[in-house]
Amino acid sequence: MSCTKGSCFPPVVMTASRSDSLVVLFGATAGAYGAKLGSDERELILLVWQVVDLPGKKVGTLHKSLVKADNLELSDQCREVSGLTPEGLGKAEPLDRVLQQFIQLVSSDLKVLGRSSYTLCSDGQLLIRQVLHPETSKKNFLLSDCFYSFYDLRKEFHTCYPSSAAVKDQTIKTMAEYLGLGTDETEEDFGVWQVKTMVAIIFSMLSESCNHIFTEPETVKYKYETGPCSKSETVDNETVIRARGLPWQSSDQDIARFFKGLNIAKGGVALCLNAQGRRNGEALVRFVNSEQRDLALERHKHHMGSRYIEVYKATGEEFLKIAGGTSNEVAQFLSKENQVIIRMRGLPFTATQEDVLGFLGPECPVTGGKEGLLFVKYPDGRPTGDAFVLFSCEEYAQNALKKHKEILGKRYIELFRSTAAEVQQVLNRYMSTPLIPTLPTPIIPVIPPPYTIATGSIRDCVRLRGLPYTAGIDDILEFMGDATADIKPHGVHMVLNQQGRPSGDAFIQMKSADKAFMVAQKCHKKMMKDRYVEVFQCSGEEMNFVLMGGTLNRSGLSPPPCLSPPAYAAFQTAAVIPAEAALYQPQALLPAARTPQASAAAPPTVTYYPAQAAQLYMNYTAYYPSPPVSPTTVGYIAAPPGAVAAAATATHTPILPQPGALVRMQGLPYNTGMKEILSFFQGYQYAPDDYNGLIQLSDQARSVLQAPKEWVCL
Repeated sequence: MSCTKGSCFPPVVMTASRSDSLVVLFGATAGAYGAKLGSDERELILLVWQVVDLPGKKVGTLHKSLVKADNLELSDQCREVSGLTPEGLGKAEPLDRVLQQFIQLVSSDLKVLGRSSYTLCSDGQLLIRQVLHPETSKKNFLLSDCFYSFYDLRKEFHTCYPSSAAVKDQTIKTMAEYLGLGTDETEEDFGVWQVKTMVAIIFSMLSESCNHIFTEPETVKYKYETGPCSKSETVDNETVIRARGLPWQSSDQDIARFFKGLNIAKGGVALCLNAQGRRNGEALVRFVNSEQRDLALERHKHHMGSRYIEVYKATGEEFLKIAGGTSNEVAQFLSKENQVIIRMRGLPFTATQEDVLGFLGPECPVTGGKEGLLFVKYPDGRPTGDAFVLFSCEEYAQNALKKHKEILGKRYIELFRSTAAEVQQVLNRYMSTPLIPTLPTPIIPVIPPPYTIATGSIRDCVRLRGLPYTAGIDDILEFMGDATADIKPHGVHMVLNQQGRPSGDAFIQMKSADKAFMVAQKCHKKMMKDRYVEVFQCSGEEMNFVLMGGTLNRSGLSPPPCLSPPAYAAFQTAAVIPAEAALYQPQALLPAARTPQASAAAPPTVTYYPAQAAQLYMNYTAYYPSPPVSPTTVGYIAAPPGAVAAAATATHTPILPQPGALVRMQGLPYNTGMKEILSFFQGYQYAPDDYNGLIQLSDQARSVLQAPKEWVCL
């Protein structure tokens, strides 16, 4: 710490929206300088400041302080511009000590000048919003209140001199040149010239010819405010971003902390869910204006813990699709502001409000009692097993989270932090679920039979989890090294999410279980680009379970939420691919014939190969996600309608008619029989007998399906 005069006193200063003093503040990091300040996550290494008495037009002591960063490596630009060295910074104080001294010295200067309040004034927004707030948040210490309100000298200058350059094009040098002030930076140390020039600019603005008044400071929100969002709202496209690569357990408060220093709109964090209702590592974030959004985009590939987060532009329509709601019940539930929301999953279908309140107990009282509970239901009123609960404070919410996986009735209950946007998203999804969703129009697989995904129990596959989203097949092959020679042909399967983007997962089919074991041992947590990748040995059967929503790690296989354990062995994962992408034969969805004769008579697969391989959009449905594909080796193209008929004629294989041939029924009572299903569809006609060969029916069931028929139910 170096001071030209003055001494340190305890802090006695309070800031005010209309202050009688300014503290002109300048800073630099160990990385980028100027318009890119803070965009590379480098730490602060320099602070320079001086108090300006506005009524008296006097100044206090100019202070310059070096800051000891955790990483003392300096960029070439920083060395060239600042003249600082790692050796000099190594003798400095850490940031928390420097900020304490900053408060004390400002307090001392104000007493000397006879003033009582102040507001910071910086060159633009970057030092406060992109450097100080993010860095102190990561280092887990609080900033003083004075850093939540500041004047942007560039904006104030443009207000005072409207004919000057646009705010985004202003710099200290251009403002000084506009006023005819000296701009020789070599006369002073780095940082000192900047502060002295900023003070001279302020005095010019205070002159009688301008008489500028500092009245409306920029503000930084202390915390993120939760709240509901209606689909009828208008959301500016220039205020929304999409964040990808989030840890699955991250909450809206974690995301707000990642964007610390920027003002997120009320209820502006919407965590995205996948088809199984689980968080997919993405979120849409809405800011108060486009300026804040542009600053957020500069945090692309900044880190949340050990993970880097990708930040992209998004639209207001995308945000409303995730966060917007129309239900009055949800709006009333979310009308209680500043509540902590907990999601409960896996509730017994017979659970009542009293059961849930009794499960939570007196140590975590629910806000408003029964009014603080919201059960999620299907359109016909059936419970889904999900519920949301409101708590008035963090302590009660933490007590509730301690009950994660405790038993209610005969089921264990999962509890997670949630958000207002997630409440809307879950309610929207279940309330819009059709009672009898139809399958897509027929498609034909283009994967040749020798390379189809096995469903056996032999553990000759490996799963790669946590891949960089930019990773391709070549990156995976390089990652696996010598083991690539043991991969089956067409054995690399990239898994895409619902938006058709890489999900971060891939499955590799090896030539034997021993080869898969060796790869899992050798490559587990090996680095690919900037991320470590987890590698697990698995079987083709386990692979399909994962695609249905189950989880696979070194602790074993956790069941998908949609099937009970006894159903696993009988279930074969079906390929569900958009009709516009390709065609399939009925056997792609239906069980294979059980007799050897039927297997021998199976016709060859009709295959189409495009000129160029293309990524396949994975059409994940509620319970039947698609199996992965190899985007660099197998592609899909639309088969012309005539080709379907030609394929059927050539192979003598019955092809289901194009208009909705199949329907899938969800939510059937467990004791439902064939007669109850036929009674449900009374008045409709079923498929002709020609289609009996497509479905494996018992003799008793086949005897029921008689008379004129046009379609069949599964």
